[in-house]
Amino acid sequence: MQRIIEKAAALVEALPYIQDFKGSVVLVKVGGSVMEVPENLESLLTDIAFMNAVGIKTVLVHGGGKAISRGMERAGIAPHFVMGLRVTTAEAVRVVEQVIKDEVNACVVSLLRKHKANARPLHGDWIFTVEKKLGHDPATGAPVDWGYVGEPVAVDARPVIEMLDAGIVPAVTPLGVGPDGKVYNVNADTAAAALAKAMKVRKLAFVSDVPGLLMDVNDPTSLLATLRVGSVRKLKEKGVVGGGMLPKLDSCVEAIRAGVGKVHLIDGRMPHSLLLEIFTRQGVGTEIIADE
Repeated sequence: MQRIIEKAAALVEALPYIQDFKGSVVLVKVGGSVMEVPENLESLLTDIAFMNAVGIKTVLVHGGGKAISRGMERAGIAPHFVMGLRVTTAEAVRVVEQVIKDEVNACVVSLLRKHKANARPLHGDWIFTVEKKLGHDPATGAPVDWGYVGEPVAVDARPVIEMLDAGIVPAVTPLGVGPDGKVYNVNADTAAAALAKAMKVRKLAFVSDVPGLLMDVNDPTSLLATLRVGSVRKLKEKGVVGGGMLPKLDSCVEAIRAGVGKVHLIDGRMPHSLLLEIFTRQGVGTEIIADE
């Protein structure tokens, strides 16, 4: 009986959040090892199906890096990364497009539908206009050419809005169309942030295999529950933020400054972490908010 009462209490705790967020747009980006562990992915997609069922307009942007690497190996193309980004040749981009659309996206959509969410594919090359990404090696200053890797310069959010208004969960692939009319590979974090900014969503959640922002990476109890954008520079100066978290955090700050309500960093290895972060008072990840 006590367990039944506890379940009722959890629903009651979630009620004001469900009422508040009903009709709002929440964009969820999932990537990393969460995509590779079936029970973790299933848990996240169940959360999204729940949100969709209670009237929260949910958009999913997903990565698929490891699946792409496997596809390239099958095609005899050796994966090559520079500064954390996949070098994508003309041959490789065809593999990227095939794997991300026909394998990863198809799997995500199928799982969402299994949980009664009306999910549909929405490929990034339908909505993102990109320019070729160029850069320089910070160590040598030499120019870097990633090939068919793009950065969004324009977003057509109309197809996303139309799907949300029809009760559909769009599952968005991180692709774009360049000025040459060809498909480009896009970093999934970058694609999610660009779409979130274009739509000024209520919440943007990055779901990965880290618990959030830790003051000490070796101490899980040092989790920052709330972070204001004005504090980010100090954290960088102290060396608290580094590695792969730096570009993600920069995307979070840009999103907040562009009008996104809140950004969340959530651990997808924890069962139902998305629901716990959004529908409970304490939350489980890091919430990034604007300065007062």
